[in-house]
Amino acid sequence: MQARFQAPWADLPTSLQTALEPILSANDFPAMLTAEQVKTVKSISGLDDDALAFALLPLAAACALTPVSHFMVGAITRGISGNLYFGANMEFGGAPLQQTIHAEQCAVTHAWLRGETRLLSITVNYTPCGHCRQFMNELNSGTGLDIHLPGRPTSTLGQYLPDAFGPKDLAITTLLMDPVHHGYKVAQADALTQAALEGANHSHAPYSLSHSGVAVEAADGTIYAGRYAENAAFNPSLPPLQAALILANLSGKDCGALRRAVLVESSKPMLTQWGATQATLAALGCTDVKRVTF
Repeated sequence: MQARFQAPWADLPTSLQTALEPILSANDFPAMLTAEQVKTVKSISGLDDDALAFALLPLAAACALTPVSHFMVGAITRGISGNLYFGANMEFGGAPLQQTIHAEQCAVTHAWLRGETRLLSITVNYTPCGHCRQFMNELNSGTGLDIHLPGRPTSTLGQYLPDAFGPKDLAITTLLMDPVHHGYKVAQADALTQAALEGANHSHAPYSLSHSGVAVEAADGTIYAGRYAENAAFNPSLPPLQAALILANLSGKDCGALRRAVLVESSKPMLTQWGATQATLAALGCTDVKRVTF
């Protein structure tokens, strides 16, 4: 079991420990449960869907990186597939606070990167801030997304974000998590660049059309690719580097021990991710960063 899960694990009910032990015992636990695993865990623990999501929150929060706030937030998203995905807030010492990832952004992006195409609900241990409410409004789930909080009745995103402004107000029909492939190509054939290209091809940028992807290589050589997720309100957009860092962190890798990274974007984008990508990676100690254009 990964060391970060040991403290919250000790506080879990015995029946839930029994159900989760075969899953979490592996060091490569991907911070998600498949629909089949969810079914098994529910059967052994006696928990229903909502109770299980609440019970998993301490494990999700254990994935938080909080050198600035020391305030750990966990989130669990449920996909239409039945899978559950962990999320946690992520902060990076030395980088501007704008580069921070909120737990809800983390869980949503995690599900998206794992191939989920629609979310049914999100469970969080603290009330979603306005930034996260706006970020989630970009989803193809829309304002019907269920939000579960401890000690409160289930509400929809629409109730948390009344009179919402979103992609439909700007006549955008392809929403976040809708399957897309933009068809970009680059000449470089190395695995890291191709992973970043794949991220760019699945990115969501209907406002600027500045599709982009980033791939990072962890200390053990594993590659994690992220995609840009643009937002109708612009500021809540999530850069592709942050998406890659989400996948690396939730997979148990040290974001401060990355070997190298590649950004793939247009040669003449309306906006570029290059400066922010370099600066944030430099704060994390990674200076081997390359930009490749299509």
